[in-house]
Amino acid sequence: MQEEVKIGKVTLNFKHYSGVDLYSDGAIENELLEIVKKYKKEEYNKVIEERGNWPILYHLSEQRANIVEWIPMDKKAKVLEVGSGCGAITGMLSKKAGTVVACDLSRRRSEINATRNSDCDNVTIHVGNFRDVEPDLPRDFDYIFLIGVFEYGQGYIGTDNPYEKFLRMMGRHLKKGGRIVIAIENRLGLKYFAGCAEDHLGTYFSGIEGYSSDSVAKTFTRNGLINIFKKCGMNEYHFYYPYPDYKLMTLLHSDSYLPKFGELQDNVRNYDRDRLVLFNEKHAYEDLVKDGMYPEFANSFEVILGPGFDTIYSKYSNDRVDEFKIRTDIAIDRAGRRIIKKYPLTEAAKEHVYSIRDAYVGLVEKFRGGDLEINDCQINEQEGCAIFSFVNGVPLASLLDQCIDKDDMEGFNALLNEYIRRISYKEKYPVSDYDLIFSNVMVNGPIWTIIDYEWTYGKCIPPREQVWRALYCYRLEDRKREKFDPKPVFKRLGLSEEDIKALIEEEYAFQKYVTGNRMSMVEIWKKIGRKVIVPKDITTKVEAARPADCLQVYLDKGEGYSEDESIFPEEQYDDNSTVELDIRVDSKCRTVRIDPAFAPCLVTIADASWNGESLSDSDVDVSIHPVNGEWISDDSMIFDTNDPNIEFGLTSESLSVMERNHLKVKLITTLIPAVSATAIVESLEQQNQKVEKPPVENLIKRIGKKIIQKREERYFRDDEE
Repeated sequence: MQEEVKIGKVTLNFKHYSGVDLYSDGAIENELLEIVKKYKKEEYNKVIEERGNWPILYHLSEQRANIVEWIPMDKKAKVLEVGSGCGAITGMLSKKAGTVVACDLSRRRSEINATRNSDCDNVTIHVGNFRDVEPDLPRDFDYIFLIGVFEYGQGYIGTDNPYEKFLRMMGRHLKKGGRIVIAIENRLGLKYFAGCAEDHLGTYFSGIEGYSSDSVAKTFTRNGLINIFKKCGMNEYHFYYPYPDYKLMTLLHSDSYLPKFGELQDNVRNYDRDRLVLFNEKHAYEDLVKDGMYPEFANSFEVILGPGFDTIYSKYSNDRVDEFKIRTDIAIDRAGRRIIKKYPLTEAAKEHVYSIRDAYVGLVEKFRGGDLEINDCQINEQEGCAIFSFVNGVPLASLLDQCIDKDDMEGFNALLNEYIRRISYKEKYPVSDYDLIFSNVMVNGPIWTIIDYEWTYGKCIPPREQVWRALYCYRLEDRKREKFDPKPVFKRLGLSEEDIKALIEEEYAFQKYVTGNRMSMVEIWKKIGRKVIVPKDITTKVEAARPADCLQVYLDKGEGYSEDESIFPEEQYDDNSTVELDIRVDSKCRTVRIDPAFAPCLVTIADASWNGESLSDSDVDVSIHPVNGEWISDDSMIFDTNDPNIEFGLTSESLSVMERNHLKVKLITTLIPAVSATAIVESLEQQNQKVEKPPVENLIKRIGKKIIQKREERYFRDDEE
């Protein structure tokens, strides 16, 4: 075998390759190689959307590189990447550093890496076992990256105390003042308690329980990592906390800047496997944050071994079109003060970032003499970013939340009225901040400051429309906020139902303008088809178990179903096994799930209506799907499970813009023995009498349906909520 070959400008070194790939994900790697040969990097997102496949998302998503993109690096830096895989990180390191030396066990993965990054003339990939490659490596690297690699230390080293030996081995190749960067899962990450399987083994709770001796990988707690570092004499370390994890990071916190109450909301989606939902992670994180315990239960760690960085927080907004992709940092300046920096992530986004200075000037003029301050903005062309002061205070959204938590609606309305008063100053002035939402207003006593005004336009946006959007966005983020009914406010502001419908359409158009019609991560997650499973038998006491004929209702607003936020309706079955449900549905809901019982059963949908009218007379499109049951007639279905589910899918057009809708459903449910239910289903299959879905015209006649279709044909809203 030739010792060195070139793929494009990338060098592959096979000196230590045994001729056999010791690590492989199987056939998917052949598919990945074909993709990177056929498509340009700019087209990867389209491929991800079309294929709906976790390995393709994992290996090709540009968000993978976020974990290293934020790290400040000299253009002449010399970098070692151990376990470079298919190159999701390699390309970004090549862009930031002077020289990149990568190592990987697999020839096929290295070929994928070299092909996708073929224009990188500063990359050399060594193929082979790291123990064989290591003696040939230089000893003057500025950075050594172990991204998703340290947990495999046993496989790399294969001796007693492998992780300490692995780290000491890395240290030998680091120049004085250099840094080792480790990204790894936290074995006590909250998501693993809440029902996500361990990433490497695919089993529940194995990391929490400490792993078995034959585990192929082993992750660590925060203290577990610190103990390893200290044993290796590495006493300078800095912990960062990627969220939701290091693989597809969108937020990065640190010990100097931990999450704020209510900030961590992207908890349900799990792309690699189905997951359980054993409790509400958002609420659990809120209490952990309040008690200062987030570092112990963050899902992932990114550790810098060596000198630290000025950056203490990063937020990525790169799920957008190139013109709007940015990163927002909080850093410590030379005077020890916190400052905010916004960086363009593409050449095309420079204009967008630099225009924020113009927005600042316009808003200052608009509110001159008023009661809203504008956080100052300067452009640092040398660094290529916009710089802002760090404003102390409490976000207006948090103050409103405090009122809701205390059931203080008088205080809530007082804050809202004050917001309306302040933003209404010079309301006809031709400069407006479209994104003047509550979380972008910082309150410090009598001083209210707009801290983020990225989406400011040279036109007049009426204050009533800004108020509508602020309330719309506020209520989207947390169901508890629905306690506040905005209809009286909208009525007071003179917003008709038609006005609100137009504003919703404008909001959808704005989101598509920013994202360029890209699928949201919610939509990609749904296309991948991972299930969120909520066990029904989790109870604190045996006597708390629900009766078999108990009903339960779930509302999916784009993040899956939550047991904590499910509803046990007051309506129950009468003596004739009949129940009439009146379910309130707001404009954010896309699916209503009714669990008609906690046992095998036969269910007939006797009637259904929407907002008081028969569905046959309305413009609503609704799909009905017995998720784990079978249609047996025009209006009846059978379930041979203790967890029967019926889903009602809604479209955005079907929902009233006045926030509250009513889905009324009349069910007749007969509980039947499991053996009988199974026998009926099997009999239907054997006799080829199973009905995939009832004739549309019959169901229209029976219950006024306008559209009947399977769940997978259902329309999902365009934007991620």
